[in-house]
Amino acid sequence: MTYHLYPAIMLLQDGKSYKGWTLLKSMITFGEVVFNTGMTGYQEIMTDPSYEGQIMTFTYPEIGNTGINNEDNESKKIHVKGIIAKNFCFHSSNWRHKQSFINYIIINNIPNIFGIDTRELTKHLRNTGVMNGCISSKYLNSNVLYSKLHKTPVMQGSDLVKKVTTLKKYTFSDYFNQYYCHLKYKTDSAFGYGLKVILIDFGVKYQILSRLSSYGCSIDVLPADTTYEEIKLHNPDGIILSNGPGDPSVIQYGIKTIKKIIEFTNIPIFGICMGHQILNLALGAETFKLRFGHRGLNHPSGMKQKIEVTSQNHGFAVQKQSLYPNYIYITHLNLNDLTVAAIFHNKKPIFSVQYHPEASPGPHDSDYLFKYFINLIKKFKKYNNY
Repeated sequence: MTYHLYPAIMLLQDGKSYKGWTLLKSMITFGEVVFNTGMTGYQEIMTDPSYEGQIMTFTYPEIGNTGINNEDNESKKIHVKGIIAKNFCFHSSNWRHKQSFINYIIINNIPNIFGIDTRELTKHLRNTGVMNGCISSKYLNSNVLYSKLHKTPVMQGSDLVKKVTTLKKYTFSDYFNQYYCHLKYKTDSAFGYGLKVILIDFGVKYQILSRLSSYGCSIDVLPADTTYEEIKLHNPDGIILSNGPGDPSVIQYGIKTIKKIIEFTNIPIFGICMGHQILNLALGAETFKLRFGHRGLNHPSGMKQKIEVTSQNHGFAVQKQSLYPNYIYITHLNLNDLTVAAIFHNKKPIFSVQYHPEASPGPHDSDYLFKYFINLIKKFKKYNNY
C-alpha cells in the first residue's frame, strides 16, 4: 500500500523547531511535549488517560513494529495530543496484530511527526524542562505557530481529570468479559471473592481494573467528583485511587472527599500515581512539578538495598519535606532523583505508590501490591474495624 508523506514542523515554546514528515495532510495540535524512554508499549501509551493534553516523544528509534491489536488499549480512546518519532515502521508484524500502526494513525487522525532527531529533542527537554509545543502540517511558518502556541494552557494548574473520568458509575465486570477475556492471569480468582472495591476514576487504565478483577473482587468505578456521602452509601471494603492526568493540586473535589474518608473511616485505601498524589495532598502534604517527569519502564524504586524496577508516568511528585513523619512513612524512593515513590500510614490502612504496579507496559516487580491490598482489606474485615 502506498502512503503519502507531507512536510511538517514541530515547534517548542522556547522557539526551538524541528522539521520532519507526517502522514496527515492538514494537521495541527498543541500540548505539553514530553518523552517516554520505554522500548515498547506505544499502543498502551497512546490510549493511557494519564497522557491527556500531552504530545509524546518516543525515544526508541522506531515504533510500530508490532502493529495494533484488540487487547492492549488502556481506555476506549486515544488520549495523546500527538506523537513524535525518529522512524515509523511501515510493515507491522506480530501474531496478535490486527491493524498496521500506519493505518491506525491515519484512520484515527492522530497528529504525528517523524524523521526528526528524537535523541537531540529529548536532551533539550531534559536540559530546559518539558514545555508546550505544537506539531503542524497545516502551517509551516514558525511565526504563525508561535503566536498560536502561546495561547495553549500550561500543565501546571490544569484540571484534566474532568476530561477523562467516567461520567457515571459502572461495574468493571460489565467490561471485563468484552475486553479482557483473553487474559489468563496466574492468580487465585477466589482470593478476593466477595470483596467490594470501589475505584475513584481520575483517569484509570483498564489494566488496573483487570488485575483487581483477576483476584475475584467486585469493582465499581465511580466518577472523580463522587462525594464522601455517596461513597459511604456503597459501603466498600476497600478504595482504589486511580492514575490520571494534569496537576493534582487543583483536584480539590477529590482531595476533599479523600480527606473525609481518612478522617471518618478506616476503609483501606490504595493510591496509584495521581491517586498517590491526591492521597498525600489529603494527608496535608504538597506536590510540585518535576523538570521533565518520569515516563518509562525501567525506573528503579526502593530503599535500603531493596529495589524494584517500575513503570512510571508522571510529571508531578509529592514534596518529601511536606510529609508528616509522625504518621507517614516513606517506603520507596525514585532512585534516579530521590523523589518520593511510595508511602504508608502508620495509623490507618492506607498506602500509595508513584508508579504503576499493573505495569502495562513494563516490568511486574510491583504486581504483588494488588494482593497486598486485598490482604489488607481481609485483615480489617476480620477484626471488624470498620
